[in-house]
Amino acid sequence: MILEAIPPTILSVRRIHAAHESVLRSYGADPSKHTSLGLVTCDQDDSTYVALDEATKHAPIDVVFARSFYAGANHASGRLSGEILGVIAGPDPDTVEEGLMALVRCLEHDACFYSADDGATIAVFPHVITSLGYYLSEEAGLQPGDSMAYLVAPPIEATIAFDAAMKAADVRLVRAFTPPTQTNYAAAWLTGILTECQAAAEAYAEAVVEVARRPWDFR
Repeated sequence: MILEAIPPTILSVRRIHAAHESVLRSYGADPSKHTSLGLVTCDQDDSTYVALDEATKHAPIDVVFARSFYAGANHASGRLSGEILGVIAGPDPDTVEEGLMALVRCLEHDACFYSADDGATIAVFPHVITSLGYYLSEEAGLQPGDSMAYLVAPPIEATIAFDAAMKAADVRLVRAFTPPTQTNYAAAWLTGILTECQAAAEAYAEAVVEVARRPWDFR
């Protein structure tokens, strides 16, 4: 099965070199160790969560804020809003810049949604993180370096595919995000050894494609 990639569009990347203490605290940063912020908006929230985690592997930064916007990128509040705002914090501007560069590389070359049908009307995110960083490992209750399948699709496709993934591989459910989420998708985080996470992701993607081809199947 070959899925066509839907590359994320990075809409804005900015730094605040010496953020005001009120701003730092409001966005979850700790003024005793953070002075600078890095901000990014993108039209794919889950790709950005993965990229934020990747940033923690390349620079001593913290992900202090990451929120999806209601109803997704197609209903954004402005041209630069997209589907998510992510904020990283560090002790100085250079550290934050290093984290932002790793984040951008991940969005440009690794994490993305894929089209599950010919018209690109259904998207799937069957992403496997080989080695978790500090951000998503904490969110998932796992250890840095663990493998995780990060699986996302629209509601009914995601539910069928979630079941298929659990049956296809020796994996453990970490978190399930049942619909509707803020972007009206659904997701599951699964963990296990890398090969099993990969098998789960493949089964998930195949199931989404199958539902897209045959949305009616109840007799």
